[in-house]
Amino acid sequence: MSIYLNKVSKIIVQGMTGGMGSKHTTLMLDAGSNIVGGVNARKAGTSIELGGQDLPVFGSVKEAMTETGADVSVVFVPPAFTKDACLEAIDAGIGLLVVITEGVPVQDTAEVWSYLSGKQTRMIGPNCPGVITPGESLAGITPHTIAGKGPIGLVSKSGTLTYQMMYELKDFGFSTAIGIGGDPIVGTTHIDALEAFEADSDTEAIVMIGEIGGDAEERAAAYIKDHVTKPVVGYVAGFTAPEGKTMGHAGAIVSGSSGTAAAKKEALEAVGVKVGKTPSETADLMRKILGG
Repeated sequence: MSIYLNKVSKIIVQGMTGGMGSKHTTLMLDAGSNIVGGVNARKAGTSIELGGQDLPVFGSVKEAMTETGADVSVVFVPPAFTKDACLEAIDAGIGLLVVITEGVPVQDTAEVWSYLSGKQTRMIGPNCPGVITPGESLAGITPHTIAGKGPIGLVSKSGTLTYQMMYELKDFGFSTAIGIGGDPIVGTTHIDALEAFEADSDTEAIVMIGEIGGDAEERAAAYIKDHVTKPVVGYVAGFTAPEGKTMGHAGAIVSGSSGTAAAKKEALEAVGVKVGKTPSETADLMRKILGG
C-alpha cells in the first residue's frame, strides 16, 4: 500500500510544455509514473515527446481528465498563475493536486486553501517536492533513485531534508515520502500525513521533519499523543536560527518563544517522539526502532 499515490495513479502536468515542466515530466516518467498528458490552453491539441513517449496537450484540466481518466495533477506554472491553475484543477474535481511552484503569494494560497473546503481535492504544497511512492510513482521533483520501497513513512516541510533522510535510510526504504512545503499555508499538513500513515498497513514507522516557525509541529505532537500508535521519530531544522529572522522558507520565522526549534523538540519529546539533533542522528533513531 501507499498513501495518496500509487502505480495506478494517472498523472497530468499543468505546465508540462515549459522548461521546468518538461524536465521534471521526463524524470517522473523515468521513475515509472503514469503520465497521461499535460495542460496548456495555448497548445491544446498538440503533443510533446518526453521520455520516449508522445504526450498529448489538453486545453484544460477538465478536458484532460475526461480524455485520460487522470486523477492527479502536478503544477509547474509561474507563481502569478498558480492560483488560477489550482482553482481550475479543483473545479475539475482532480483527486490529488501537487503544487511544486515556489514563491506563490501567501494570499493566493490562502484563497486556494479556502476554496478547497468541501471539495474532493487534496492539495500538497505549494513550494514542495511533492510525493513519491518508491518503485511505483512520483508526482513532483524528488530524485527517484535515492531510496526504494520499504516500511518507513516520511513527512517533511523541507525538500532537501526529505532527500537527505531518504538517503540516510535507503537501506530500509519508504512506503511513501511527502514533502508538504514550508510556506505558512499548505494544503496538506503533518497531521494529515500522520493520519494516513497510521492507517497504512505497509507503514511500520514514521519520520516527521519540521522546522522553526508556526506551531504545526506542536499541533502534530498533540495529534500523535491521541491518535498515532506507530513509532515516530523527528527532526526540527533551525536550532541555530537567530530570533526574528526569516530563514529560507516563508514560514520559517520565530517570534519570542513561539515557533522555536527547542519548543518544538520539547513538545514532541513530551509525547514520546524521539527527536534527533541532526538528520543523521534522527536516522539512527529510526534504525534502532526497526532493528537495524
